[in-house]
Amino acid sequence: MAAGEKILIIVPTYNEKENLPLLVGQVLEVVPQVEILVVDDNSPDGTGELADGLAQKDKRIHVLHRAGKQGLGRAYAAGFKWAIANGYDLIFEMDCDFSHRPEHLPEFLDAARDADLVLGSRYIKGGGTQGWGLSRKIISGGGNLYARTVLGLPYRDLTGGFKCFRRHVLEALDLDNLLSFGYCFQIELTFRTHRKGFRIKEIPILFPDRTRGQSKMSGKIFKEAFFTVWKLRGAR
Repeated sequence: MAAGEKILIIVPTYNEKENLPLLVGQVLEVVPQVEILVVDDNSPDGTGELADGLAQKDKRIHVLHRAGKQGLGRAYAAGFKWAIANGYDLIFEMDCDFSHRPEHLPEFLDAARDADLVLGSRYIKGGGTQGWGLSRKIISGGGNLYARTVLGLPYRDLTGGFKCFRRHVLEALDLDNLLSFGYCFQIELTFRTHRKGFRIKEIPILFPDRTRGQSKMSGKIFKEAFFTVWKLRGAR
C-alpha cells in the first residue's frame, strides 16, 4: 500500500443488524485509515437505517441502499462501481458475519504492495476454518478442487469472498456482463483477473463460522456453481 492511497471496504448486508455495528467498530479500530461502504439490500430488520445512523456519526462510513435482495454478487458489483466512481485505489470485499476477521486487514494491505488482487485463503499453509462440520468442509474443499481443475487455475481458495482489488483490475473487468452473481461470482472474478494477466497473491486467513444471524447458503447455490464453471471455461 502506497502512502495516500484511498481504501474502501465494501460490506454487503441483508438482515445483519446484530453484526454491523460490531464489525464496523472493529474494522475502524484495526485499520483507522480505511473507509467502509455498507451496501444494504433493503433489509427488513432495519440494517439499512442502522447503517445510516453509523454514517451520520463517522464520515468514514458510507451507505448504498438497493431496492431489494438481488444477491451478493450484484451487491458487490454495485459497490465496485461506486468505489471506482469515487476514486478509491484499494477495494475490499468483506462479509458482515465475522467469518472475515478484521485482524487480517493489515496483512492484506501489506500484500497489496506488490499484487493487483489479494485473496484471503483458507487452503494454504497458515489458513484454515473454525467451527465447521465435516460435510461443510467436504463441500467447500471439493468445490474449490473442482473449480481449480475445470478452469486450470493455481489458486487454492477460489470460492472465498475476503479479497482486495486494485482499482485498475475492477476497471478492466466487465462488471455489467458477468456470467454469475451467485456463489460462482467469486470464482469468476478471480478467473477473469487471472486471464487478464494481473498479479494475484494468496495470504492465509482463519475462517470461523458465523456466531450471529443466519447463513444465506443453500443447495441451489452449489448447483448453480457446478454448471457455471464450465460456462466460464468456454467464455471469451
